[in-house]
Amino acid sequence: QVQLVESGGGLVQPEGSLRLSCGASIRTSSRFAMGWYRQAPGKEREFVASISGTGGSTYYADSVKGRFTISRDIGKNTVYLQMNSLKPEDTAVYYCAARRTSGASPLLWEYDYWGQGTQVTVSS
Repeated sequence: QVQLVESGGGLVQPEGSLRLSCGASIRTSSRFAMGWYRQAPGKEREFVASISGTGGSTYYADSVKGRFTISRDIGKNTVYLQMNSLKPEDTAVYYCAARRTSGASPLLWEYDYWGQGTQVTVSS
C-alpha cells in the first residue's frame, strides 16, 4: 500500500507562486507514474499534470500549460508541482496520485493511490 501526503498549499495572491510537494510512504522508484489533480467546490476532479516514472515525460492540462511545472526526485520519493502566475480559478483542493506503471497518464481512473489533498486558495 502506498500512502501519499501532500503539503505546500495555502493562500496566495493572484500572480503569486506556490510549490506543492507529495511524499510517498514507500520507495516509488521509476516504477510509478505520478499525477496532480484538483477539485474546486461543486466541480468534478480534474487533471492538472502527470509525470512518468523516470521523469522523462510530462503532460499538462491546457489551463496550466506554461504556468505549472511537475517534477520528481526519485531518491526522496517526492513529486513537486511548481505553480506560477496563479489565478483565482486555480483555487481548489489539489490531490497527488500514483499509478502502478511507469507511463504518465491524464486519466483519473488509471491512478491507484491518492493523497488526502491540500487546499490552494488564490485571492486578493
